[in-house]
Amino acid sequence: MVVSIKNFTLYMLFMSLAASVLADVRPRLILQITVDQLRGDLPQRFSQRLGKGGLRFLMDEGTYYTNAHYQHANTETIVGHTTLATGAFPAVHGMVANVWLDQEKGKLTYNIEDPHYHMLGKNAAVDKLTEIDPTQKTAKSDGRSPKAILTSTFSDELFIATAGQAKIFAVSVKDRGAVSMAGHAGKAFWFSKQSGEFVTSNYYYQQYPQWVTQWNAQSLADRYKNTQWKLLKQPSSYLFEDDRPYETDIAGFRRTFPHPYGHSEKYYYTLLTTSPAGDELTLEFAQTLIDKEQLGQDTVPDYLAVSFSSTDYVGHLFGPSSVEEEDNILRLDKTLAKLFATIDDKVGLENTLIVLSADHGAAEAPDYMASIGMQTGRLSKKSIDTAPVIQALEKRFGFGKELIQLYYHPYVYLNHKVIRDKGLNLAAVEHAVAHELLKIKGIAAAVSSSDLQKGRLPDSPLMRQIRRNFKRQRSGDIYLVQEPYWFLYSDESLPLAAMHGSPWAYDTYVPIIFAGMKIPAQRVSRKVHPLDIAMTLANFLHIKPPSGATGNVLPEIAAVE
Repeated sequence: MVVSIKNFTLYMLFMSLAASVLADVRPRLILQITVDQLRGDLPQRFSQRLGKGGLRFLMDEGTYYTNAHYQHANTETIVGHTTLATGAFPAVHGMVANVWLDQEKGKLTYNIEDPHYHMLGKNAAVDKLTEIDPTQKTAKSDGRSPKAILTSTFSDELFIATAGQAKIFAVSVKDRGAVSMAGHAGKAFWFSKQSGEFVTSNYYYQQYPQWVTQWNAQSLADRYKNTQWKLLKQPSSYLFEDDRPYETDIAGFRRTFPHPYGHSEKYYYTLLTTSPAGDELTLEFAQTLIDKEQLGQDTVPDYLAVSFSSTDYVGHLFGPSSVEEEDNILRLDKTLAKLFATIDDKVGLENTLIVLSADHGAAEAPDYMASIGMQTGRLSKKSIDTAPVIQALEKRFGFGKELIQLYYHPYVYLNHKVIRDKGLNLAAVEHAVAHELLKIKGIAAAVSSSDLQKGRLPDSPLMRQIRRNFKRQRSGDIYLVQEPYWFLYSDESLPLAAMHGSPWAYDTYVPIIFAGMKIPAQRVSRKVHPLDIAMTLANFLHIKPPSGATGNVLPEIAAVE
């Protein structure tokens, strides 16, 4: 085919105009917000009392998916965050639990711990205060990296698509909340409960950027000393009563308002994270990062993930239906409004694609559910009578407790070495243990890994959720599921009020809201899934999806193009 010079010139002019238009509609910043433990009904519960610029802005002016549920079984922090980042199931991205047992080394593994990398700075030590986050007790070093994540993230793909020009950052109080969202190519910062600073590891930097050093030098966390977390509004305006017997008093923080910060030097920085102060500090660090790193200041899309953790800690200590959680969400609303105002000033909301979701939901405190007549309870190592299980194993195999290594949510781990040395069949022991565990009141399912691997399970919604959580090299031998609203402990160092981690609807239920970039104001009740987010973001940016992504592109957001 012969193309004239005139036609070629017109073609090139058209392509140039098309590229210009594409650059105009492409976001300059993708802002991904994750609110830890924000169950899907909570924004609606308090919607009439929210301000105009935070959650209400998203709900009223964005596309709000009101029926979003995770499809995997273990609804824990790292599992949900990595699913949001990758668009993949835990069986694919590999983060099957906050903690798993390394069968080869015989050691519990904290999800993002990496001894090859170390925390930067003079405070390079593992946080000793883990009372509200027992999973970190398993960490033996201060090293953190994303290398245990087995697939690419959306942020990784953005980095690749822009030849490394996109700036990619993630910030959270929790290390796993930041590392997972930053992916392999981005930069992550998290809050140290030892120093009150935002820190990182030498996976990301060899030394802190000057602006981070300057921010930490201000010691902004210390301004809360000798102050209290007080109610934002009049006590009579809150839905729930203050002080319930199942609420947790950690280190004198009290079960009732006001909650004092500065009475304990040892626990001070930890207590900040159990209140809205943790989110406020995260906001201030993120605001400085936006300014100093000049996010969204050119035509190359940048990415910022902010994971707010206070809702999770408050929910654990006081329950999702508590005055504390109610006040926390009202304050979170103000924090989000300040973040959006900063984005609007520095980048423009019309140039920013915002998506908000949560890593998991939450159960009501079992004591609260029991008060309304539901059969519930709290299962723990102390409360469960394991004698019948051991006796049954001894009767069948000639050996009992030595066959079981440990339970760490959600898996029971068997002692493979003992089983091999005794000449026993692993699958047979799995089945026997699972059979006996099902006899315990409050246990809804006990699923063996051999059945998961060989596909010998019914095709039910629950079994599909458990299969999506199974990674042979990391998953345990028996997956335990408690009955709805039963509390199943694997660590009893702190008797928390409420928990998450189950496959039941209250734990899988989260909000999904897209806003900015002329996203239309609408509510969608069709069932969608958080792993749709990474695929939708990739489609919006016209880049390839993360390597393990299996979600769908949400058509309401795709149609904006």
